[in-house]
Amino acid sequence: MLNKNGLKLKYIINTHAHFDHVGGNAALKKVNGAKLMIHEADNILLEKLTKQADIFGYDVTPSPPPDIMIKDGDKIKVGKLTLKVIHTPGHSPGGVCLLINDRIITGDTLFKQSIGRTDLPGGSYDFILRSIKEKLFTLDNKLLVFPGHGDSSTIGDEKRLNPYF
Repeated sequence: MLNKNGLKLKYIINTHAHFDHVGGNAALKKVNGAKLMIHEADNILLEKLTKQADIFGYDVTPSPPPDIMIKDGDKIKVGKLTLKVIHTPGHSPGGVCLLINDRIITGDTLFKQSIGRTDLPGGSYDFILRSIKEKLFTLDNKLLVFPGHGDSSTIGDEKRLNPYF
């Protein structure tokens, strides 16, 4: 299905498999048949989506299985753009960030002056700190950060202002 600008959704890329991020997978896929992508370490969370949502009192439609398993270093071509997958475990075992030119989508790994919670199944405080320090904070300070919740930031601002570091 094309939108009003003649664009068609090609991929649904899940940064991680928590219900608040993947609850719409089935509807999106049904509408346009886009290929669903997720890191293999989060596939078990995707399979248990309804149980996960039940814990928080939500009802979600089960997700279809992924069409493509992504991993660290993968490159996803979308038109003229190339998205680089950066595996950032910690918020979930298969959390990923997507680097696109001078921007990065961080899902629930890195927020403006915060980090993703690590108290959910598969979460690890040590892993998320390591992921951010070793994989995100090595990127250019001017890189724009777009988290899964809240305001945008830059890598440089997070190095300087994020109280977790």
